[in-house]
Amino acid sequence: MDGNLPVSLLFLFGGLFLLGWSANRFVDGASALAKAFGVSPFVVGMVIIGFGTSAPELMVSVLSGVSDHSNLSLGNAYGSCIFNIAAILGVAALIHPLRVRKSIAWISSPLLFAISVVSFFMVRDMAFSRANGFVLLALFAVVMPLYCWFDRKSGASEEAEPMADAAAPVSMARAWTLLVVGLVLLVGSSHLLVKGAVVVAQFVADAVGFDPKRAELIIGLAVVSVGTSLPELASAIASARKGENEFVLGNIVGSNLFNMLAVVGIAGSISPFSDYSRCIVSRDVPVMAALSISILLFGANWRSPRERGRAGRVCGALWLFAFVAYMSAMVYQEMH
Repeated sequence: MDGNLPVSLLFLFGGLFLLGWSANRFVDGASALAKAFGVSPFVVGMVIIGFGTSAPELMVSVLSGVSDHSNLSLGNAYGSCIFNIAAILGVAALIHPLRVRKSIAWISSPLLFAISVVSFFMVRDMAFSRANGFVLLALFAVVMPLYCWFDRKSGASEEAEPMADAAAPVSMARAWTLLVVGLVLLVGSSHLLVKGAVVVAQFVADAVGFDPKRAELIIGLAVVSVGTSLPELASAIASARKGENEFVLGNIVGSNLFNMLAVVGIAGSISPFSDYSRCIVSRDVPVMAALSISILLFGANWRSPRERGRAGRVCGALWLFAFVAYMSAMVYQEMH
């Protein structure tokens, strides 16, 4: 792009348009496959949608780590986790209140919190080694199969989440086509959007004068992490509009597990992190941990823990408020 601002703006808005169109195709394909195979919509959302839409985070974090841009790499991974819960769940809950299965509230949320605590101890000494990366990858290899098995077993004992009826039956070939084409366009359009957003953000930073290291962390947390999470946002909005609650929640849980364990683990095992901002330790990881446990606080049925909970529009507004407050505090802190 060579810093061409008009082309970058075209990438930005063109990526947004493609993102919205491909998200609907992606969710339709995932929904049809879940019905065809009798798989839990939550597992489909967590494994297929969550991991598929996290491909941009993986590429950005690995390439940034190899290029010795630790702030950008870690800021992208952890910033995406913050955005996933605070912004995406917030928007989804405002569109359509989310019914939360007890296993999601009481297992998924504490699991994400525990992994956030592990992440804190790994980054607190300001040196993330290859050994830390391998530990995260080992955890990922153990946690994901166990969690899918547990969800399948516990889901049978809970009231099934009704899935939105399709307007017409979808063949397996069409379902796979929708899924694959939707995923490819989600990832591709997010790359266009991120490229455009980074150039625009850098243009603004150069215009006002800004320290390059701090600009890198702000871009990683506020621009790249948001940009690479736009596939999750687009698919979550499409799922919420269709009433597919478990696709929304599975998308976020799967994406955050993938970001915290696989993305950081792969990037760190290839190129250890060093010389990153202490704010990642003192601010970003603790916020990620707090938001992880908020799924339990907002989504559990505290009056009757054995029944589904409900994260309504008030919860959505609180998540969005938390995101705006975090972003404002982060930008203010880095600028000063």
